[in-house]
This record gives sequence, structure tokens and C-alpha cells, in this order.
Amino acid sequence: MKSEELFQIAKKFLPGGVDSPVRSYKPYPFFAERSEGPYIYDVDKNNYIDYCLAYGPLVLGHTHPDVMESVKEQLKLGSAFGVPTEKEIELAKLVVNKIPCAEMVRFVNSGTEATMSAIRLARAYTGRKKIVKFEGSYHGAHDYVLVKSGSGAMGLPDSLGVPEETTRNTLVIPYNSKEAVESLIEKQSQEIAAIIIEPVMGNVGCIPPREGYLKFLREVTAEHDIVLIFDEVITGFRVAEGGAQEYYNVTPDLVTLGKILGGGFPIGALTGKKELMEMLTPLGGVYQAGTFNGNPISITAGLTTLKLLNHSFYKKLNHKGDYMRSGISDILEDNNLEFKIAGLSSMFQLYFTDKDVWNYMDAKSSDTKMFDQYFHNLLKEGVFIPPSQFECCFISLMHEKSELDTTLEAMKQSIKRI
Repeated sequence: MKSEELFQIAKKFLPGGVDSPVRSYKPYPFFAERSEGPYIYDVDKNNYIDYCLAYGPLVLGHTHPDVMESVKEQLKLGSAFGVPTEKEIELAKLVVNKIPCAEMVRFVNSGTEATMSAIRLARAYTGRKKIVKFEGSYHGAHDYVLVKSGSGAMGLPDSLGVPEETTRNTLVIPYNSKEAVESLIEKQSQEIAAIIIEPVMGNVGCIPPREGYLKFLREVTAEHDIVLIFDEVITGFRVAEGGAQEYYNVTPDLVTLGKILGGGFPIGALTGKKELMEMLTPLGGVYQAGTFNGNPISITAGLTTLKLLNHSFYKKLNHKGDYMRSGISDILEDNNLEFKIAGLSSMFQLYFTDKDVWNYMDAKSSDTKMFDQYFHNLLKEGVFIPPSQFECCFISLMHEKSELDTTLEAMKQSIKRI
């Protein structure tokens, strides 16, 4: 059955025909049949070089043989137990050894669960209610952080069904602005429990911090006894072994992880300083629980994946990212288009704008209609990127120079047709 037919059926049983809104685009999304290495194959017998990579988790590429084999072996032993396993300890040790701020770990099922628990923990630790997030940042789909982006300190809910009083304690400010942070803390420092930040914003494209910005946040939060939370669901194990905190040499109090940690299977984690982590139940009074916490399949896949990520791996991945960003820049300069290339390591995004992109409002200045043409043109050329301007593209270990060169040629042709 073809993708178009499947989509018509899906709309009868799944809201909008999809299980996550980011997968929806017009006229209909392609339906995947299988994947391997840097490629994804659809039911229409097309194959694409994949830079979505399930929105980031597949840093080793699709169906990596070591990961698949370890999961098969674990499936023979069981898929869920509801009691602890030795592998949980082994993966926790790896996380603690790799992540600078990590002293203890709580495994959960998603990035959303991780950030929700981190905020609850910060509030309990400080005895304060308010949290600070940044315009355009995404920390999962729970009520406290699902706040509409915009100027000003207070945000309104970004979804129907979220009461305004739920987000009354969520303060929203522009990313990369020291002045906004200083102004807010000057007025409300004794009420703020935490600042939560994506060190590299990954849900408005791909926006890095300005030089010194993360160190500034570390200093100001420490001065005012505010918990600093890095949301590294995207950057964790992507930009360095120790994530963005290693890459930028800034150590937060707590960090949330996901995506790569599960090796392609659902997972999340909250980790950080022992004095905070020991407040979690059953040791402390901050409640957190989950039927599938520490699920042996996800733990096994994550354990296998993390063991393969070393200095040599990141050196290769960083080189591929530099090669791709440089190649795209050359193409756009040749076509005299207004554009900005953003990204670092194995992450990249293209903005059709003449503005430097340092925050959400800069990103919103992009020509999204032009990006939509670019996306569909790439599909016709056999390249799949996330369909939204406000997502990030990812490179895996399995993207060889031949795939990168094929992609750059596809981009060249796609941009010519805009």
C-alpha cells in the first residue's frame, strides 16, 4: 500500500494521521518501511539519505549491527521486569563517568519526563516556585514549559487545555540576552527556583550560545542560589562525550538526557549533583516513578551505543559537520541567496534570512515558504531532512563522504529550483 493511501486510512484512526505533529507535512508524509545506515526506505520504494535520524537519537545510524544484536539478546531474556537490573547500574556508571555534573542518575522514559522531574526537584530544593525558560526553547510537552514564545517576562500557555495559572510561575525571556537575565533576577531572584536552558537551541533550527553566555548563566545562578538545569536531550552525547557542558566547559547543577542515551529506543534521564538527586523518592520526598523506568531494552541499547562513543568518534563526526556546513555555504553564495548557516559538531540548519540568528525572533524572520520548497525539492532528490524550518538536521557515523557529496549536489539542485 502506498503512503498516500496509508495516510488516508491513518486520518481515520490517528489525529491528523500521525502520532506526533512534527511528522505532519503537506500533502502527506511518506510512510517508512525499513532503514539501514544513513538511509531510510519508504513503502513507495523510495530511499532517502536521512538527516532527521528520528529527530536525533540515531548517532550511529539506523540499525547499527552492535545495537541490534545486543537488543535481540536482551529480548530473549525479557522485555520488562519491574525490578532492578545490573545493566541499569552499568549504564548509570557510564553516564556519571562521561557527564561532568553527573553524580547520580534516575532513568525515565522520555525527555519530557526528565525535564518535568528536574523542575520539580529544583523547586523542592530551593523552596521557590518560579522557573525561567527561553523564548522558543522546547523542554517537552508538560504544562509548566509549554509556554507561548514572545517578548516580556510572562508567557501564556501554548496549548489549549493548559490553565493560565499553571504557567503563571514560568518566566520567558530571550535566549542569548544577558540583559534580560540580569533584569529578571534583579527583580525576582528570591522567587526563582531554576533556569532551564537548551545549551544549543534545537527546536528553532539550531542556535548556539554566544561566547561566554553559558558561563554567565552559571555565575549568576550560583550567586543567587538558583538551580541551573541544562536540557541536553538533543546535545547530550551528540556534541561531545560529556555533552554541551563538556563542549563549553560549563557545569550545571542538573542535566536532562534522552535521545542518544537510548540508542534508538525510548528513554530519558535526570542526573546531577548528589545533594539534589538524593531528594528523589524513595530516598527523599520528591516523587518520581514509572513502570518502564530503566527498561532493559532501552538500557541495553543505550549501553551498547555509549560504549562506541569515544574521542575518535567525535573527531570524525565533527569533521563531517564542518564539511557539510561549508558545502552548503558555498552553494548558497553561488546562488546569491540570503541565508545563514547554523550549527556545530554534527548538527546543522539552513535559515533563509539575511539576519544573524541568535534567538527565537531572529529565527522567525526566516522565509518558511522558501524552506518548504527546499524541503520538498530535497525529497525529490532523495534527501530527507526534518520538514520544519524550526528543527535541526543531524549527521550520523554512517554518513560517509559519498553521502555528504550526494546530499550537497541535491541541495544545489533543490536551491536552483526555488
